[in-house]
Amino acid sequence: MRSLVRWETLLFVVLLGLVVLGTVTSPVFLSGRNFTNLTAAVIEVSIMALPMALIVIAGEIDLSVESMAGLSCAVVGWLFMNGVPVEVAIPLALVLGAAGGLLNGVLVTGFGLPSLVVTLGTLALYRGLALVVLGSEGVSGFPDWFTSFGFGTVPGTPIPWPLLIFGALALVLGVVLHAMWPGRQLYALGKNASAARYSGVRVARTKLLLFVLNGMIAALAGVILTARFASSRADIGQGLTLTVVTIVLLGGVNIFGGRGTIPGVVLAAAVLAVLGNVLRLTNVSAEIQSIAVGVLLVVSVVIPNFAHQIGTSLRRGPKVGRGSAAAAGAGGAGSS
Repeated sequence: MRSLVRWETLLFVVLLGLVVLGTVTSPVFLSGRNFTNLTAAVIEVSIMALPMALIVIAGEIDLSVESMAGLSCAVVGWLFMNGVPVEVAIPLALVLGAAGGLLNGVLVTGFGLPSLVVTLGTLALYRGLALVVLGSEGVSGFPDWFTSFGFGTVPGTPIPWPLLIFGALALVLGVVLHAMWPGRQLYALGKNASAARYSGVRVARTKLLLFVLNGMIAALAGVILTARFASSRADIGQGLTLTVVTIVLLGGVNIFGGRGTIPGVVLAAAVLAVLGNVLRLTNVSAEIQSIAVGVLLVVSVVIPNFAHQIGTSLRRGPKVGRGSAAAAGAGGAGSS
């Protein structure tokens, strides 16, 4: 019975329902080309959602990911424009992403500042740096192997190359979170950071590493965006943070930390991808699609927390009853 009410199970049922709806409403929904388009539409935000889930489970948040992706895209374009090979520009962009994550982590763990405020600030900072680096111009003419990776597929299949990166990251982070001791430490951090510290968890270092990882993977998403659009612009990736957070929370990760799974995030990314694809195939306007994302964000916060409160009340109910009965019995014995 417990598996029937697990959030991941509900997401899987919703996903199946959306697939059936898409099949009924559009004859091209099950085509390989549509699968490629469906996946490509959310692959970058899905990649960024994986490390974001770890940060939220640990009780923090990083709102600067879209700007870091944009800065990474701008840096790759600027380096390529100045004669640096793409093979060299990509690792440099990833290092820059790690450095941006390190800055976030130091401000949060070293100075004790709220991650919400810090990353709102770096959201603007990194976007401003991208504009300084590249300005309003765009850069194109990247090598064919690079752009083919962005929008090409594995030969003989409709699977985009970036989907393999998403799968590998989901597998690695899922194993770390659910089958290794660092994952247990993250859950302990999110539930009670003070208790985790007394239990031997290096709270500051763990959070710092999470921010570094998040920044580096956001930069990787920026590289993939550059390849997929075959161009580099400073304003690329604007508005992606909302979708990233939606995927994380829809996946069952508690906004207050301490709960969540990687499979849930993967299922949430699939739900969002299929929902958006069905809406596009049925010619629903972009405004309605935006409303749908907003509704999903609200639902993903309200329902899990409401269900958790009901479960807590039900677990406490029998204890209160037994305590009341015992008190009543004691009172009756005293009155006799």
